[in-house]
Formats: sequence, structure tokens, C-alpha cells
Amino acid sequence: MAKYTIHNTKLQDVKILEQPYFGDTRGFLTEDYSVKDLREAGINMNVVLEFHSYTAQAGTLRGLHIQDGIEHSQGKLVRVITGAVYDVLVDVREGSPTYGNWESYILSANNGRQLYVPRGFAHGWLSLTDDVHFTYKVDNYYAPEAETPIAFDDPSIGIDWQFNTDNAIISDKDRKNPLWKDAGITARYGEI
Repeated sequence: MAKYTIHNTKLQDVKILEQPYFGDTRGFLTEDYSVKDLREAGINMNVVLEFHSYTAQAGTLRGLHIQDGIEHSQGKLVRVITGAVYDVLVDVREGSPTYGNWESYILSANNGRQLYVPRGFAHGWLSLTDDVHFTYKVDNYYAPEAETPIAFDDPSIGIDWQFNTDNAIISDKDRKNPLWKDAGITARYGEI
């Protein structure tokens, strides 16, 4: 099969991947994960775990989430299987050229894009449709003791969610996420 088309983003080391779809009247076939093609694109990720998240309602906001520390941080390859999301990343790697910057991306079943999220990025997303199936391939195991969430509405970051977040469906846990300055994140560019 054909290789990914790779698009660099404004954030250091973050990449959008597009893979070809081969379809006919029956549907389509795509190769959504290839170690060889990822390595040729400069992404050296050893996937050890995959999560599948389901969100029933549009307007559901998840995040911002990160596993902090050299031992527990995670690189991710994320993809929407059904529906659409407004995906947001924040570079929290001290010393990175894009430290403190955020960027958003539309990921959907229709555009078939995947997003490579390197270690050291806080990640969150807002469902734009009902019935969202979202997958995360990660290069490190889940470690609850390393969870270091950040408030989705932290004014020091200034994310424009393109949605009135007063009306968002948010877990009680995410509503209590601390501001970035209080989260205690230790990520350092080049160390993770």
C-alpha cells in the first residue's frame, strides 16, 4: 500500500498523517498503522497499548491530559473512527521552541487524518458530533500516578475551543483540573 502523507504543524514535532483510502461500492480499505512508514516519516514510536474511547454526545470536552515525567510520558497516535472532534495540543516541554503554544486540528472519520502527539504535550478534545469513536495508540503504559492534568480553560494558555464551554459536557474530574502553573509538570524538551 501507499505511504502516509505527512504534514508538519506549527508545534515542534507534531505531525498530521494522511493515509490513502482505497474504495469502491462496498466501502474502503486503508492501512492506518505501519511501523516502517512511520519510521520513514521520522516517527519512532513503539506502540505498547491502544485505547478506544466512545463519546455519545456532541459538545463533550475531554482534557487536558498528560502523563508527566521521563518514565511515564506517552507519545500518541490518535485517530477518529466515527464522528468528528476538535483536537487540541499544548506544548508543555520546557525549552521547546513552541513551549506554551497550543494548536487545534479537526479529526474526523471523513478526513481520515491521524495526529502524532509526541511526549510532553497536554492533549484534549471536544466532540463535534454525536457517536464519536476515538482511538489512541500509545508508546507507554497507563500510569495513574503520573497523570498531571491541566484545566481546559486555563487563561494562561488561552485555548479558543470554538464552542461555549459553559455548555460543554465535562467530567467532574476534568472540571477540577489545576491551572498549568499549579500542575507541577516537569517535562523538558530533549529529555522525553
